[in-house]
Order: sequence, then C-alpha cells, then structure tokens
Amino acid sequence: MAIQRTARLNSLLKEVISDVVRLHVRNPHVTGLITVTRVDITKDLHYAKVYVSVIGTPEQKKETLEALQSAAGFIAVNSAKKVVMRYFPTLTFKLDDGVEKHMRIEQLLSEIKSKQSSQSPQPSE
Repeated sequence: MAIQRTARLNSLLKEVISDVVRLHVRNPHVTGLITVTRVDITKDLHYAKVYVSVIGTPEQKKETLEALQSAAGFIAVNSAKKVVMRYFPTLTFKLDDGVEKHMRIEQLLSEIKSKQSSQSPQPSE
C-alpha cells in the first residue's frame, strides 16, 4: 500500500515540479533544455531527490544544477500550492545522465555494427 502511494506521489511531484521549473523559475542559468526525469521521495515524505536531465556543455549542466538547488525553496513553495500534503518534502536536485549514457551506448553499437559489416567477407562473383 505504501509503495503504491510513494509511486503515485513520485509521479505527481515529477509533473508539478516540471511545470514549476518550466513556468516560474526565471534564473538565466536554468536553460530551456531541462527535463525532470524522475522524483524519489523518502518513506517519511520529508525529502525528495529530483533527477533532471540537462542538454548542454558540462559547465552549463553544473550552472543549471546549482541554480536549481538555490531555487529549491522557491520551487517547493510553488509546488506545494498545487499538491496538498501535510509536509512538502525538501527538494534536492541531482543530475541524471541516463540519456547521455544511452546515446553513448547507441553510438558504440553502431560503430561495432559498421566494423563487422566492413570486415565480413564479400561473396565472390
């Protein structure tokens, strides 16, 4: 029962926090190419890790993450207006590099495939 509740809360918080970041955060370091990938809330509902994916250079990613962390209170207050909870969790932002890892794996697989096709013996005519 509690697992289903936290899963629903994670999904709801992901949507709400994403909307708040997209619509209300006006920090120039928060780029437009940011996505909230998932939210993990603790069992006691007091803390939540917000995983974000940022497209850009490593420096832009670092600046965006720092800007989000400094705006965590603002994001929590605006999100609490949309979600009815006794205590709104303290937000901690983490960089999710899963998309980049996936792209790197795809690149490596395509390189392997091209090498295999170039090394395979050609049928003689």
